[in-house]
Amino acid sequence: MDNTMEDKLLVPGKECVMDLKRRVWIESKKLWSIASPAIITRLTSFGILVTTQSFMGHIGENELAAYALIQILLVRFANGILLGMANALETLCGQAFGAQHYHMMGIYLQRSWLVLLASSAILLPFFIFTSPILRLIGQEEELSAVAGNISIWFIPIMYYFVFSFTMQMYLQAQRKNMIIGWLSCASFVVHLTLSWLFVYKLNLGIPGAMGAMIISTWSMVIGEFIYVFGGWCPETWRGFSKHAFADLWPLFKLSVSSGMMLCLELWYNAVLVLLAGYMKNATIAVAAFSICLNVVAWEFMIPLGFLTGACVRVANELGSGDGKAAKFAVIVNLSTSLSLGVLFSVLFLVFGHVLSYAFTSSTEVATAVSSLSTLLALSVLLNSVQPVLTGVAVGAGWQSVVAYVNLGCYYVVGIPIGLLLGYVAKLDVRGIWIGMMCGVALQTFVLLWITWRTDWDNQVEKASERLNRWFLAPSHENDDNTSHA
Repeated sequence: MDNTMEDKLLVPGKECVMDLKRRVWIESKKLWSIASPAIITRLTSFGILVTTQSFMGHIGENELAAYALIQILLVRFANGILLGMANALETLCGQAFGAQHYHMMGIYLQRSWLVLLASSAILLPFFIFTSPILRLIGQEEELSAVAGNISIWFIPIMYYFVFSFTMQMYLQAQRKNMIIGWLSCASFVVHLTLSWLFVYKLNLGIPGAMGAMIISTWSMVIGEFIYVFGGWCPETWRGFSKHAFADLWPLFKLSVSSGMMLCLELWYNAVLVLLAGYMKNATIAVAAFSICLNVVAWEFMIPLGFLTGACVRVANELGSGDGKAAKFAVIVNLSTSLSLGVLFSVLFLVFGHVLSYAFTSSTEVATAVSSLSTLLALSVLLNSVQPVLTGVAVGAGWQSVVAYVNLGCYYVVGIPIGLLLGYVAKLDVRGIWIGMMCGVALQTFVLLWITWRTDWDNQVEKASERLNRWFLAPSHENDDNTSHA
């Protein structure tokens, strides 16, 4: 920002207010251009998993239970690791785009492919040997056999995660994520059509439901490949390069920090649902808790869009060397997301008593959900702030710090409080949820404090150091390309 603009902002009056409104409007347009496609993508991608579960329910009860087990335990596990590790690419590409190191973005993308493909190879045995693993932890024989069959079909989905996550980060960083939104919507429509055809009309059972998911998800990845390799990213994609095999260890360390940061968040809810399963009248408790968490998960796709917006805007501004603009982007993003959070919280408070009937016809479960509506509204409010702060952390490259914050807030504070309130204080599922919220609230306040105390000019220097350390001159890169798409 130049000195003239700074002077205007310091002078009270109409001119100052108008200038501030203009800056907010400009930043909001940038934010929504990134966040809205990200929200659409997350809603439709999540919708593919949910609708597949619905079609599984029409095949049979064992198939539905086995699919739910694989999705909650195995797919969430793999998704958390791979998405978390892909967030390292979001940091690097966002800062490189801001610094106009455009050619490096394609190299970072290729390096991230190598790191995530190696990680997925480590995860592969869990999908291959699902049945014996489930038998080992005491699951029924028939359920384990069906789950083992379904898990094999999820192997292509795991590799879809590798390429989809990384190309989303790569395209988002250069503000070309509208194509991702369109492709995601198209894949969702393809998925619904194929699922109806394969399951209802052709009665193909599990192969039909899972085959529809594989075809629809990979159609999105193929569309992204065509977009990137077909010449729509000429500045950032210059072909495959041998430099992709250099500096993998620093990227691996940043990826592991990102993976741990996100996994600790994603597994937190799973642990709490598991704890709810040991309570008296566990069926009602888990059903009510799961319904509430599903509602939170759907609404959470919106704050996750703002997470993407915060990450890209902060990374771009730090890469371009403007610390003040990065700080202003954080303020606008937080204000926007919090406003929507207040709106949804009020809606859930007003309609909490009828919300559960969208998921169940049981009066007992509906009553249990209604009793949790206040906690549901508070969770939505907290979730409108926390993802934005996580996005700021990813954009600035603080993943390792946030991983420690998540570990302490969630597992040292949140879960023990939930256990004490749920089992000792006899508050049952309400006590577990209060514990969960305590962990999230503490994490939110810690990240707010870190963000508030941040020296953004110092963050600009750190971003510059990281980019310069891994920078390759464009002329060298062009000489050493081994092949071109």
